[in-house]
Amino acid sequence: MKRNLPLSTCAIVAAVITSASATVTMDWVTIGNANNAADTADGDPYTFGTQRYGAVDHDYRIGKYEVTNAQYGEFLNAKGQSNTNAIYNSNMPTYGITQSGSSGSFSYTVTTALAQRPVVYVSWLDAARFANWMMNGQGNASMETGAYTLNNANSGIITANIGAQVYIPSENEWYKAAYYSAANTSYSLYPNGQNTITTADANYGSSASTNIGTYSGDPSSYGTNDQGGNVWEWNDAVIVGSKRGLRGGAWVYSVATLRFSSRFSHDPTYENYDIGFRVASVAVPEPTSLILTVIAGGMMLIRRKR
Repeated sequence: MKRNLPLSTCAIVAAVITSASATVTMDWVTIGNANNAADTADGDPYTFGTQRYGAVDHDYRIGKYEVTNAQYGEFLNAKGQSNTNAIYNSNMPTYGITQSGSSGSFSYTVTTALAQRPVVYVSWLDAARFANWMMNGQGNASMETGAYTLNNANSGIITANIGAQVYIPSENEWYKAAYYSAANTSYSLYPNGQNTITTADANYGSSASTNIGTYSGDPSSYGTNDQGGNVWEWNDAVIVGSKRGLRGGAWVYSVATLRFSSRFSHDPTYENYDIGFRVASVAVPEPTSLILTVIAGGMMLIRRKR
């Protein structure tokens, strides 16, 4: 789905990004080179050579890193007082987030040593609610509407709304950020810009997840980290029935799961110790362009009033 930012909403997006209530900030990587061709290699071993991924017709941004325990902990403390829609999983303490108190006044503590690990035991629906909260300015903002219209839904196929500004990346957006090189107009086999990868480049076949950016010495061609290994990441694809896409492999799996052809899925409510996510957003105009857009919009209003 194309999510280019309409000119009429530029000022709104700027306001959201600079919201006074915002406590979570993302390191964004801009993915340009719109209208690139899809990978010529088969990205889905289950479709016998019929699927091609990576073509995106718009510029966008994607998180440089996976969403961390620290970031998700802020979300929980803002919206998890009653743990509505189970945005907290009771297995999280082992991996970095602990709940205390009683329903209606729950609070959450992030283990300092694990604060920069990717959050796990998050479902696709948890990721969608986090994206809504981010898009709406954080704080006490809604997690049920925004990028996704959830309204307390915990099943079914829910797709991103037109105009979504912070969202779970589409499979093509995720794939392009991981495997495409604009300089070479080609795709690599692994999400480090190369056709080979080692345990010095990514966290796989190991005993635990690592802090985000630990393997920053060999990022994707666009500069994202950990799209291979560390934790599986949700994407927006609907695979079979209501199952949603997962890509990138995880610390506990073999190197094969990091390849471009590794594509899996699970129910949108599924949570596990090796599944996390990163978010994407619309490409925001440069400050000068944004100012000019706002001025142009103001002039249009003045002309209409005349």
